Amino acid sequence: MPRTAMLAGVIAAILTGSVLAQGTPNFSGTWTLVPDANAPAAGGRGGRGGGMMGLGQQATVAQDAKTLTVTRTTQAGEFKSLYNLDGSKSTNTLTFGETSIEQVSVAKWDGARLVITTTANFQGNAFETTLRLSLEGGNLVIEFTRPDQGGGTPITTKQTYKKN
Repeated sequence: MPRTAMLAGVIAAILTGSVLAQGTPNFSGTWTLVPDANAPAAGGRGGRGGGMMGLGQQATVAQDAKTLTVTRTTQAGEFKSLYNLDGSKSTNTLTFGETSIEQVSVAKWDGARLVITTTANFQGNAFETTLRLSLEGGNLVIEFTRPDQGGGTPITTKQTYKKN
């Protein structure tokens, strides 16, 4: 009987470890946007949605146990953002020519999804965005929520990326 109980304990530990490992996926890789055939013609993804919204056309993600680094190249240049995965604040600065925007982000796991909430201030206007990353069928799925420029309900876009 004790041997059976010990075996059950070992199996439970293995299964728990497997479930925990599945709960925090690794998003590392180079990802390319999958065009959305249903999106409006302006920009192919609702206008500016493919630019600085979400991850843009292509992004490289590096992840270890403590951080997630996202590098994306846009018409305005290369942007690199580093996020702490322990829920502590991360500060990143985006520079567009002579304009810089300091962003403060908090990344938290929500099951198998990473949720990054970012606050920033642009020309005296404070705003908050939320980036949700998940893996679905081998693809990286991004949900990006940003304020409506007209002050209405926040706008959420969903983009799918395939790994190169």
